Amino acid sequence: MKIKKFGSTEAKIYELVRPIAEEHGLIVWDVRFEKEGAMWYLRVFLDHMERPVNIADCEAVTRPLNKILDETDPIPQTYTLEVGSAGLERELIRETHFDACEGSKVRVRMIRPLEDGAKELTGILQSCDRENVTLAAEEGVRELPLAGIAFVKLADFDEDEIKRAAEDSAEKK
Repeated sequence: MKIKKFGSTEAKIYELVRPIAEEHGLIVWDVRFEKEGAMWYLRVFLDHMERPVNIADCEAVTRPLNKILDETDPIPQTYTLEVGSAGLERELIRETHFDACEGSKVRVRMIRPLEDGAKELTGILQSCDRENVTLAAEEGVRELPLAGIAFVKLADFDEDEIKRAAEDSAEKK
C-alpha cells in the first residue's frame, strides 16, 4: 500500500468543494477522479464529525459544486459527478486520513500472512509514517510495513450491534 496524494485534477476539485462543504459543517474526506470502463467519475466523499452524512448534505454540496464546475470547467473530458458519504468502513489512503483517525479502531488486511499467520488485524491506530502503520492490537503493539498492507479501513463500530440490527430487520419481514 502506498499513501496516496491528490492528483492535479483532484487537488483542483478539492479546493473548489472544500469551502462549500465547510459552509454546511461538512468535511471533504476524499476526492477521486477515476476511470471505470469507458466512463470517468468524479467522486467527492463527505464526512461530519458529529453525525452521519445524509442525502440532504450531499444535495447541499452537489448543487453549488455542479454550478462551479460548469462555470470553471476544470475537467476537459466528460464525467459523472457523485457526492456521497465516506461511509462507516472508509478506507484510509491519504496522510490526512491516518492523522485524523489516530486513536480510532481500524481493520488492517495484509497482502500475505504475517509470520504468526495473521492476515487481518483489528486494533487502535497509533501512527502511520512512510514505512509503517503502528497498531495497538490484542497481541500488543505491532508495526506493520506499509508495503505489505492491502488496505486499512476504519472499524469504529460495534459489529454485534450491526448483526443484531440485521437480525431484527430480517425477523420483521
